[in-house]
Amino acid sequence: MSDIIQLLPDSVANQIAAGEVIQRPASIIKELVENAVDAGSSEIQVIVKDAGRTLVQIIDNGCGMSETDARMAFERHATSKIREANDLFAIRTMGFRGEALASIAAVAQVELKTRPHEQELGTRILISGSQVETQEPVTCSPGSNFMIKNLFFNVPARRRFLKTTATEMRHIVNEFQRIALANPDVAFSLTHNDQLLFKLPAGKLLQRINDVMGKQSSAHMIPVETETSLVNIHGFIGKPQTARKTMGDQFFFVNNRFMKSPYLHKAVTVAYENLVQAEHCPPYFLFFETDPSLIDVNIHPTKTEIKFEDERSVWKIVSAAVRESLGKFNMVPSIDFDQTDEISIPTFRKDDPVSVPSVSINPDYNPFDMDKPQPASSHQATPVSSNWESLYEGFETGGEEDWRDDEPETVILPSKENIEDEGEQQIIPSGTSSEKNETGTLYFQIKNKYIITSVKSGIMIIDQRRAHERILFEDFLKNIQAGASVSQQSLFPEEISFNEEDAILLRDIHEDLRVFGFELQEKSDRTFAVTGQPSFIKNINAPRLIDAILEAFKSGEVDPENEIKEQLATIMAQNACMRPGEFLTQPEMAELINKLFLCSAPNFTPGGKTVFSILDNEELEKRFR
Repeated sequence: MSDIIQLLPDSVANQIAAGEVIQRPASIIKELVENAVDAGSSEIQVIVKDAGRTLVQIIDNGCGMSETDARMAFERHATSKIREANDLFAIRTMGFRGEALASIAAVAQVELKTRPHEQELGTRILISGSQVETQEPVTCSPGSNFMIKNLFFNVPARRRFLKTTATEMRHIVNEFQRIALANPDVAFSLTHNDQLLFKLPAGKLLQRINDVMGKQSSAHMIPVETETSLVNIHGFIGKPQTARKTMGDQFFFVNNRFMKSPYLHKAVTVAYENLVQAEHCPPYFLFFETDPSLIDVNIHPTKTEIKFEDERSVWKIVSAAVRESLGKFNMVPSIDFDQTDEISIPTFRKDDPVSVPSVSINPDYNPFDMDKPQPASSHQATPVSSNWESLYEGFETGGEEDWRDDEPETVILPSKENIEDEGEQQIIPSGTSSEKNETGTLYFQIKNKYIITSVKSGIMIIDQRRAHERILFEDFLKNIQAGASVSQQSLFPEEISFNEEDAILLRDIHEDLRVFGFELQEKSDRTFAVTGQPSFIKNINAPRLIDAILEAFKSGEVDPENEIKEQLATIMAQNACMRPGEFLTQPEMAELINKLFLCSAPNFTPGGKTVFSILDNEELEKRFR
């Protein structure tokens, strides 16, 4: 048998490595901007065209590279930060494995101009698909200027898997924000298709948070500061009222390196327990400073996951630090231990006599007699009358006719059988369990959650919230088919601020939201005014509904390339339907159920959950045998 194992060519090996390191244009932003930070830059410019497909350009004023270093930087595993294995456990810089430039050059056309500050001439290198095409001296500014053109030009399958321009741009903004927040002392700018998205001057952390996340965000931040022998934590957390359902404003940094950690995220959310709504999370920007030997940053190709040596202790420290900050700024109820008044707690001994409590009252006090003062006298509490049962005399016989006079009038509710027979309806009186009509059907609400009515085959139990969700979903579908929805204009438009990531997504789906009746007008600095809302939804909470839609897009529930309108209709119906525990009057229940059984599929919600269930007569009889 002939030998079949052989070494891969460098170009193929680099393309395989690029599959791990360079997943999309945002990966290039991450690697090159982190390198620019490590180079000591005080100003970094990021220029992008077509969401990185056509061009990604990174310009910095860092230390630059010599002619030899510029050429060596594109070799695999070439790095200036590692000399021996022990150096892996003392890393305080960003990129260190030396794979980024080799991976980028394997799947794109790269042009580099770089010059050290102490030299007069720089170096220009052109590389395409790992092949060096030219290297020559050039006049350029000190620092480095990387131009990455035509990403994945030689891997068309990878290029086809790139998402829409808006999606890729959101990933770029996300990576840009992470690096900008970690380095507030460096000035950053981001330009997309000649439009300036961010211009961040160097400054303090709170100013950087305000510039990145939007105006007025710093006014709702609480500082966090704690020092321990294991880790030091500083940064800011949002007040409970800033909690939103959409994720994206939550950041952990370890030694100025961004980190994802669902485990520590739970530590923060536990500290906010009972302060925010379920499934909502406040923004936070927490920075950890610890000994590099106590963490491992080399467990993931993109270095976004970090392993702590003692994660349980860090979890407790994070949770305690957040709770302490919330307590200091009166975000949670607390006991004032510095109060001057003494709290007197009476003691009780076993042999002490027990007396009946007394209260000072004046039975002759007349609140309308303002001329003479009413003296108070001490009286014991009046004992309970022994014939208290007489208070309820007459309720079993004569009282029943009186309190029924104020009941609502008879309402109309469809039964299961009559719905099937061309939509005919039966008349059902609303009232108590003892009130019957000709068919003997009952109709009422239980626990402000379920509507119960009798049908010929048994008892029908309807989940009112799911019924409303199904009705809204089909209303949305009708609006899609009609091509437009009736929008009710707002007299005082509500303004909602977003970060740049959410703003990009909202611009992308703006026309789709218009179909449902939402009219949004973009103001300056990523602020949108809700000038119109769907007219057939009552008491709509526009910020909450838009947040839910954005969260669905970011979590992958909505696929922008596959029936986006129907998926949006599902998300909107889930979040626009009535809240749990809502009380309904008899006419409202009748209208809800009538609309439900006019739907094409009243049995299930858009998500497939059961709307109503029938407890048949046979089952009822079995329960009482």
